[in-house]
Amino acid sequence: MSDLKPGWQRVKFGDLANCINDRVDDPSAAGVERYVGLEHLDPESLTIRRWGSPEDVESTKLRFKPGDIIFGKRRAYQRKLAVADFEGICSAHAMVLRAKPAVVLPEFLAFFMQSDLFMERAVEISVGSLSPTINWKTLAKQEFALPPFEEQRRIISLLSASNKLTSSLTELKERLDLAIEAFLDDVLRRSALVTQVAVEQVCTEVTVGIVVNPSSFYESSGVLAISHSNIERGFITAAGAQRISAEGHRAHAKSWLHRGDVVLPRVSTLQGRPYHAAVVGDELNNTNAIGILILRPSTSVLPWYLSAVLNAPVMRRRLFGASVGSIQRQLNVGAIRRFSIGLPPLNEQRTIGDEFEILLESFQDAQRRVEADNSRECALLNEVLGGSK
Repeated sequence: MSDLKPGWQRVKFGDLANCINDRVDDPSAAGVERYVGLEHLDPESLTIRRWGSPEDVESTKLRFKPGDIIFGKRRAYQRKLAVADFEGICSAHAMVLRAKPAVVLPEFLAFFMQSDLFMERAVEISVGSLSPTINWKTLAKQEFALPPFEEQRRIISLLSASNKLTSSLTELKERLDLAIEAFLDDVLRRSALVTQVAVEQVCTEVTVGIVVNPSSFYESSGVLAISHSNIERGFITAAGAQRISAEGHRAHAKSWLHRGDVVLPRVSTLQGRPYHAAVVGDELNNTNAIGILILRPSTSVLPWYLSAVLNAPVMRRRLFGASVGSIQRQLNVGAIRRFSIGLPPLNEQRTIGDEFEILLESFQDAQRRVEADNSRECALLNEVLGGSK
């Protein structure tokens, strides 16, 4: 044990927690008000902010109590882990863990499970290809370095303050998200009171990005090519975007993106990425596109107004309804060309577009702050949990 700091000890995870297997075969008769699925857990957050109703789900679930840890045992790389502050039932694709207070402080165990040390081990021991899953017996045998109680308390004190800040920032981001959705709903309501026109009447072009074997043009350096995974509500992120060869770029001039274009995914799923529309900015002028719809506004409609209308929750549902397919649903160019939108005067469009852009910038700023704070908290967590010399 010479590799451990003084007072630290190596223990099996099964010595730190019990896996609670309190099964509920009929969720509607569980006698609780809240159901927590893996979709309700936010990565990197120990707080449960969303839940569903037991009456809306079927099949066997697991009962949990306040203080229990709900840990997504499927696809552990998603890092879904939270501490319950109410009684309820959760997905059987999660583990319900209860700390053994004689060995570990419950608050410390939750922070420890957020660490890279634990999460990387969880991913390593997962089995299966499509939905890698952790087996409790395997997890229980894993050994980790555990600090003494006084060190656990110090770590809890350090991380609790950081966690409170992250929670506050996350709450701010969620409130801004609700404000944006309410604003967009109002935009669509007002747009219904003015002249209705088809998208093809206010766009000089409606086309689609590269759809035939785009991977044949991929290369590590070259021209950026934006796909559906890069489209967020109102904005485009180049993170993880593919790059295509100069030859491929020249051969697909029809799908070049220009400043002021409005783009949206051609493929989506109801549970996955929605049909968010975004405006192409200066930094993506003359880049290319892969499999996304490209709308080129005429002088009669402003890009940010068009984006606001298309991003309204009701409009997103209409887009999904106009798509075809089962699991992956596709929009075609003809469907989006025929879509009707309200066309108010340009000065009103400009006001709506400016307000939408300001709200989105506030949301993105809050999101960046949450991500930065999560990174700081993760770094602090990994630093203080280093049990080895």
